[in-house]
Amino acid sequence: MFDWWEFLSGKLTFEILGLTKESHLGEAIHFFLYDTIKIFILLITIIFAVSFLRTYFNTEKVRVYLQGKSEFSGNILAAIFGIITPFCSCSAIPLFLGFMQARIPIGITFSFLISAPLNNEIAIAMLFGLFGWKITALYIGLGLSVAIIGGYIIGKMKLEKYVLIPVTPMEGELDDVEIKLSLQQRVKESWEYTADIFKKIYLYVIAGVGIGAFIHGFVPADFIATYTGGESWFAVPLAVLMGIPMYSNAAGIMPLIEVLTSKGMLLGTALAFMMAVTALSLPEAMILKRILHIKLIAIFFGIVGFGILLVGYLFNAIL
Repeated sequence: MFDWWEFLSGKLTFEILGLTKESHLGEAIHFFLYDTIKIFILLITIIFAVSFLRTYFNTEKVRVYLQGKSEFSGNILAAIFGIITPFCSCSAIPLFLGFMQARIPIGITFSFLISAPLNNEIAIAMLFGLFGWKITALYIGLGLSVAIIGGYIIGKMKLEKYVLIPVTPMEGELDDVEIKLSLQQRVKESWEYTADIFKKIYLYVIAGVGIGAFIHGFVPADFIATYTGGESWFAVPLAVLMGIPMYSNAAGIMPLIEVLTSKGMLLGTALAFMMAVTALSLPEAMILKRILHIKLIAIFFGIVGFGILLVGYLFNAIL
């Protein structure tokens, strides 16, 4: 099948800009243009599709559906709902508090908080575009498992006493709010939402692809493979520790993952790094510290971090 993205990026790099394929700069610029075009098209297409589906229910419907669910089924549903909410770890916190106001058990709310940054449609779109549907499906399955099991464990530990701010429960049962929109209204709302999300993340994409392009063109593959490839047992925990101080969403970090794996980093190690960046960021911990005791934050980070390590080692073992 003809690759239009490759054709366009090649035209721009080697004919219009006059760079050569053998040069480091030419290789880096070609990679940058190719990935930027491809990722932008994928993001717009998939975010619009998911946004359109989202017009058939809202946040209130999510809370209504989760209210009164048994813990484990609630953990599963909350983790799945995390897929259709394009939040980073920090922006998921207000909805996390809303779940607590709705008297949804704390373990279920944590399943959502874990899943939202790991499994949102932006991450899925970019994984699909860069690595194909098999790896994407495996990642989603493992990411959901971390969210479900992590939230379930937190729920069983009865840690409600470590919530520092008073969360006023909503009175009575929540009403299931029905959204009635015409097809034209749904399309318009979905397009506006897609444009808004795109405006917020396109600079992350450009920055991520730019860093990836530099590594792709100028950093020797042997350098990366020496420290993060092969059978080094410490590569996965090292990647997680390196990811925690950083803060980015999937749009910014995913292009870098593609380059690192192409240079010799094992896929599980690279994905563990990405998951740590998106789900265990220090900015998230700083915001959570205002509403949760440090002991609960430490337990949350410990459980999720352990899950990410398992995902990294499992990916490395089977791929």
